[in-house]
Amino acid sequence: MPKVVAAGLGTREGGGVIDRVEVNGAEADNEDLKVLARANYSHFSSMQVRDRAVRGLDLHLKRLDDSTRELFGTGLDADRVCSVVRHALHASPDAVTLRVTVFSRHQDAVLRGEDVEPDLAVTTSAPITARTSPVRLRTVEYERDLPHVKHAGTFGLSLRRRRAVLAGYDDMLFTDRNGRISEASISNIGFFDGERVIWPEAAVLPGITMQLLQRGLAAKGIPSDRREIHLRDLGVWASDALALAAFLSNSISPAVPVAGIDEAALTVDPDVRDLLVNCYETNPWQTV
Repeated sequence: MPKVVAAGLGTREGGGVIDRVEVNGAEADNEDLKVLARANYSHFSSMQVRDRAVRGLDLHLKRLDDSTRELFGTGLDADRVCSVVRHALHASPDAVTLRVTVFSRHQDAVLRGEDVEPDLAVTTSAPITARTSPVRLRTVEYERDLPHVKHAGTFGLSLRRRRAVLAGYDDMLFTDRNGRISEASISNIGFFDGERVIWPEAAVLPGITMQLLQRGLAAKGIPSDRREIHLRDLGVWASDALALAAFLSNSISPAVPVAGIDEAALTVDPDVRDLLVNCYETNPWQTV
């Protein structure tokens, strides 16, 4: 039987070890791995692959292209991405966790502002099963650099996540300098008020799963709004058990219930989670 270990918001089979790394469609050599270990100027997108298909593949490709234009000054051809992903999947089982990282072997040239075609690294590892059990979050004021880009600069959020776990929480929840709730360490947060899903109006990563949930909600005629949410709002909502349910979403888990934020206890309603998962699953698997 494969070993199963905790993996944040999911359960990973096989111990969480990366099985394979390819760079530009070939197995990575020692020099590639050395460059990747130092590549802090990079961005990526992570996804669950089943039978060589991905939910929201079009959104992952758009994210990678948009972020490459912003960080490297050039677009990223979708056919190129799909080609290296397909090559990596030939050596992988039918169910994997896959990550595409855009970086450069010539990072110094990139930082000098020179035009350099970016390199693509594809890593595969064991699949992760979505978490369903509720989590408790600890708030901390923190704003990520370039929050709309899924980039490699994760030290600050990793440090704060570790501190939250050491304090007895499952994860942390960011607030910005104005006290607005934004996002968790590797997840978007959403709230359900009984009629609509409310997403924080703040500087956040537009997560792929969040976008898929928005598509599914719209298809079912359920409103999905953005508005400013402050910590002081939680007490008002939490006073009425039917008024609020909160959840986290990321590439592993579409709807993890939030049982509490700091000292505020929130409603955990299985029906809300089922509704959100159903909305998410209306999105088709797209073959790479």
